[in-house]
This record gives sequence, C-alpha cells and structure tokens, in this order.
Amino acid sequence: MKQRLLKDKIFTNVMIFLAFLSGVPLFLILYQLAVKGYRQFNISFFFEEAPDTMEAMIAVANNEVIPGGIANGIVGTLIIVGMASLIAIPIGIICGTYLAENAEGKFAGLVRFIVDMLQGVPSIVLGVIGYIWIVKPVTNGFSALAGSVALSIMMLPSIVRSTEETLKMIPGTLKEAALSLGVPYHKVILKVILPTGISGILTGVILGISRIAGETAPLMLTALGSTVINTNITEPSSAVPLLVWEFYNDPNLVNMIWSASLFLLLLILGLNLSAKAIARKWKVQY
Repeated sequence: MKQRLLKDKIFTNVMIFLAFLSGVPLFLILYQLAVKGYRQFNISFFFEEAPDTMEAMIAVANNEVIPGGIANGIVGTLIIVGMASLIAIPIGIICGTYLAENAEGKFAGLVRFIVDMLQGVPSIVLGVIGYIWIVKPVTNGFSALAGSVALSIMMLPSIVRSTEETLKMIPGTLKEAALSLGVPYHKVILKVILPTGISGILTGVILGISRIAGETAPLMLTALGSTVINTNITEPSSAVPLLVWEFYNDPNLVNMIWSASLFLLLLILGLNLSAKAIARKWKVQY
C-alpha cells in the first residue's frame, strides 16, 4: 500500500510539473509582448490607419511613439472573419448534425474522412484554393471575399467535429420522447437536439474563429493587404496578421510589430477563454 501511495504521489507531482512547464512558454511570450508592445497602445492605435515608413522613421529618430495604428487591419479582420463565419458556421453545424444522426452510413464515413483530411491541410494550400476559386474567376483580383472563403474552409473541421461529438453525447431517449409526441423530425433537430447541445457547438465555433483570426499565409494569397480602411469585399483588404508581416519588412516599424502582435494574441486568448467559459456554464443538459 505504501509503495502504491508513493507511486501515486510521484506521478501526481510529475503531472503538475509538466503542466506547469507547458504554461511557461505562454507566460514568457505574454511578458515579452507586453514589455515591448505596450508603448503603442493608445487611442490612435485602434482608430487610425497604419503609418508609412517616413512617419515611423521620424518618430523613432525622436524617440517618440510611432503615429498611426492598425485600424485598417482591425476592420479587415472583422470583415474577413465575419464573412468566413457566415459561410462556415451553418455548413459546419448542418454537416456535424448529419454525421451525428447518420453515424454508420457510407456517405457519412466519406464526409468524416474529408473533414479529418481538412484538419491536416496546410493553411497556405487553402490560400492557393482561394486564389484559384475566387481571386481569378470571381473578383478578378485580390479581395476580402477570397480571404474569407479560404478561412471558412479552415474553420469547418472544428465546427463539424465539435457539433458531431456534442450531439452524440445527447441520449437517444430525448429524441425518442420528442418523436413519440408527434413532433416532426426536423423540429426535433431544430428545437430539441441543437438547443440541448448549444454549449459544445458554440465552443467549436469560437475555437474555429480563434484559429483563423491569426492566420497570415492564406490572406497573403487572397486578401493581399491594404494601407487604408476598405469595406468593399471585392477589393484587397488588410488584416492584423497581414499588418504584422508588413511591419516586419520595415525596420522602422519594429515597435508596431510588438503592439500588433500583442493585440492579436490578446484577441485569440480572449476567444479561447470565452470558449472555456461557455463550455463550463452551458454544459450539455438533458
């Protein structure tokens, strides 16, 4: 008994230590970004467009805060991610519901295989797909629409899998009870099954959004970027990840790199914490 208790204690302490080690890189990254990026956090940083090289060079020479901000990137990110969500969320929920309701079908197996394959496709490949499907034949140039299509494909796997796994947790007796009362099958799905598993579905949606919010490679081949705020979805648009890449190529905008990266990291961290909060508060109930 003593040996078992000793092994249990050692194993528990090892797990705690490894869990602590896994969190160390995150805190180091947050600390580094906070120390180097907080100087640019002001009102203009969120409501003004990105500065040019000359403005940044003069500010750096005078040891001043670089004027301008990332407003064009924030607006572009909201538009692109918003359109990607409008495309991916309905398709993902419908697909996940179908897989949960037809778990043993051959077609369902094929769909599940395709979804699993999409999870492993490199993001740059999805950018090429967006370029081929939208940039060339539809908008005849780089656009926010092309970027949203590429990102929506990237969102689909997390939404589909979370929806499927959540609905599988709901006991079949709940659906049988609704059907026994004469409720049509489509209403059982829409008014009984989906509302019951809303927590898992929302968690998958938020995690999908947080995954695409920081993607750069697909947008480089589809949205391209813009130095001004652009709300036309058929024209090139900026995004915060694209701005980070553009700032990286200009030595005078190093401080903007840290600030934009800190903003993006806090945004994604907030989305992930929201997903965890939703999962805790709205568990699958029946």
